[in-house]
Amino acid sequence: MNEVLSQDEIDQLLTAISSGEIETESVTQVQDQRKIKIYDFKRPDKFSKEQIRTVSIMHETFARLTTTALSAQLRSMVHVHVASVDQLTYEEFIRSIPNPTTLGIINMDPLKGSAVLEIDPAITFSVIDRLMGGQGEGSKVNRDLTDIEQTVMEGIIVRILGNLREAWSQVIDLRPRLGQIETNPQFAQIVPPTEMVVLVTLETKVGEVEGMMNFCIPYLTIEPIISKLSAQYMYSSVRSGATTENLNILKDRLSTVAIPVVAEIGEMNLTVRDVLSLRAGDVIRLPDVRVGDPMTIKIGNRKKFECRPGLVGNKVAVQIVHRLEELGKEEFEELVAEEGE
Repeated sequence: MNEVLSQDEIDQLLTAISSGEIETESVTQVQDQRKIKIYDFKRPDKFSKEQIRTVSIMHETFARLTTTALSAQLRSMVHVHVASVDQLTYEEFIRSIPNPTTLGIINMDPLKGSAVLEIDPAITFSVIDRLMGGQGEGSKVNRDLTDIEQTVMEGIIVRILGNLREAWSQVIDLRPRLGQIETNPQFAQIVPPTEMVVLVTLETKVGEVEGMMNFCIPYLTIEPIISKLSAQYMYSSVRSGATTENLNILKDRLSTVAIPVVAEIGEMNLTVRDVLSLRAGDVIRLPDVRVGDPMTIKIGNRKKFECRPGLVGNKVAVQIVHRLEELGKEEFEELVAEEGE
């Protein structure tokens, strides 16, 4: 920020320069340094600050989902959160991770190319120990995974990828698939060493064991959707109206909601003493109900249809003969909420 000097300050500055206390070359040099911005043409920035921020927001959702999923599966306290999101070359990423480690090659369908999910050995062996019945202690010896341990980690990574799909759902319908697991970073050359990537670093804690998970996405893979990596796009997609796809999803989910359906012959009030004294063969006379009257079908606690009893094969059934009322939107929401409780 530029400051305006007073006359006294100007006089003091001129006096200092005249006496040799301040050299004019040093003043000029300081001013010139402020105008210089260092830029490395060998590793140009491919992602803007807004895009990096959007990627961070997406993977914060991924971290929350992964925390819940792993806590339930491992029956242990698990905490995952985004530590940083950076852009660097693929070679720098490979050099920054240990050898051996757990590297999952992820197919990012429908995007082209692959990504890499790297799990720190301490976290890997803690998860394996926990699933094998141990206390979740990490291995003190850094070694390759056995065939059984690799199979166990495949199941963990596949479960994690389900959370990744949900976290990316506002941007693209991602269908990530685990291709293979490598332990040597040199064998995971998915892009040229100088290719720029975005690296999402996730601090992970399983019980008392701490480590890192790194999700590396090449620029070539994410380039087709780079314009969608903005907060404005994500918020607009959230606010978009009820599209056909969203309606179909809602219908599919509502179709699995269980709601009790009861065929009611009639009702009457009885004291607790009368109910306790009921025995097999007793007859309860229902007021205002005749033999030929239709029964009432109640959905939840609302009367919806009239029906008549009968048989279908060897099973008791009812036949709907009349609709009593239309279930409004507000009533339906109240009904679903009551059943959810």
